[in-house]
Amino acid sequence: MLVAELIRRKRDGGELTGEEIEQLVSGITDGTVTDAQVGAMAMAIVWRGMSREERVALTGAMMRSGEVLKWHGSKSGGAAVSGGLAKLDRPILDKHSTGGVGDKVSLLLAPIVAACGGAVPMISGRGLGHTGGTLDKLESIPGYDVVPTPSRFREVVSRTGCAIIGQTAALAPADRRLYAIRDATGTVESLPLIVASILSKKLAAGLDALVMDVKAGSGAFLPNLDDTRDLAKAIVEVAQGNGLATSALITDMDQVLGRTAGNAVEVREAIDMLTGSGTLEPRLLEVTLALSAELLVLGGIYSEHSAARTAAARALSSGAAADTFGAMVAALGGPARLLESPAEFLPQAPIARAVEPPASGVVTQIDVRTVGVGIVTLGGGRARETDLVDHAVGLTEVAALGESVGPGARPLAILHARDEASFERGAAALRTAFTVGDSWTGEAATVLEIIR
Repeated sequence: MLVAELIRRKRDGGELTGEEIEQLVSGITDGTVTDAQVGAMAMAIVWRGMSREERVALTGAMMRSGEVLKWHGSKSGGAAVSGGLAKLDRPILDKHSTGGVGDKVSLLLAPIVAACGGAVPMISGRGLGHTGGTLDKLESIPGYDVVPTPSRFREVVSRTGCAIIGQTAALAPADRRLYAIRDATGTVESLPLIVASILSKKLAAGLDALVMDVKAGSGAFLPNLDDTRDLAKAIVEVAQGNGLATSALITDMDQVLGRTAGNAVEVREAIDMLTGSGTLEPRLLEVTLALSAELLVLGGIYSEHSAARTAAARALSSGAAADTFGAMVAALGGPARLLESPAEFLPQAPIARAVEPPASGVVTQIDVRTVGVGIVTLGGGRARETDLVDHAVGLTEVAALGESVGPGARPLAILHARDEASFERGAAALRTAFTVGDSWTGEAATVLEIIR
């Protein structure tokens, strides 16, 4: 294979065959394709794009670049799991989000779907830019192991029904190298490469069905609805082209999802919703139930969405999902009493004070990206890959669109900070992010579209 010829052909608008893409990905994985060649090919794809056939082939090849998990008894036909585990005869299901601010849906959905009869081996990521990461949230739980051995991962899924962990070195290694080079060469924003990066890891997890939560709005990776729709359609098309039952929900990110944003504070909100200790925030509840129902139908557990949604809501209200979440946390090394006494185990920032707007009024607009960046400046995210995360900082009681704020009403949020200087920086960012006016006549949208 002459890599330079493949680069030249793609640069000039030509199409690569499935065999050529397979060989190219193999070279990316074993290092025989140089960093310069990988970067040049990525730039050619940015400029010229890829056909449907190329996207399907690239994603499949990246999935096969490492281990592909096989789950005993799944419809995907995997071989028996080693270690003498009980037969896993439920459908293997998962959900992935393109990222947002306050998005703790995974913490709710995984135990809900498991309580309804699915098995959820959820491989999640860390925060990226202004968006929060599920692994960072879970690492605020003392002892929780986000990188268990493959055998422990399988055992926890078999025993509790779900496990939320990070990507192992064995899964889709081509993606790790390709993404690092894309990040260094300004080629991250490529639809085919984004789709391949997301789906190669999900396909390698041996799933029977996948539901995508593709965010649109000021706090999303792709704020524009048309761009979001293109991404959602491409993901569904490529996933289905690789034999994975997939649909996508486009959901709103023009305001924080739920009432919290951060790490430990989001875990606490999820626990409160699971246990019935807190208010079921309507938008967070709607997105969670809609995604859960879609996944339960995709996985064949229910044939109708209304029945699937009813079952998901029952799993939440009955405490079955809470029991599943607690069992998962304990099985992965977290405290067995986390749900009974979350304040005892979750870190808390020394400063927690209200941030008032400059003037009283109604919230008419929220720059959610600025809210997310503000949390990063508090230490709740990473400005550089090597930065440590302060799991205690963040926001609670975040105001929503259409709510009255100001002295005598409610604050923009309660800001949790490590020291006075970071509190003032966070407060300034928060005031910048919220626009307050006389009235708001919009709609608090949640699920904008469904693509199947």
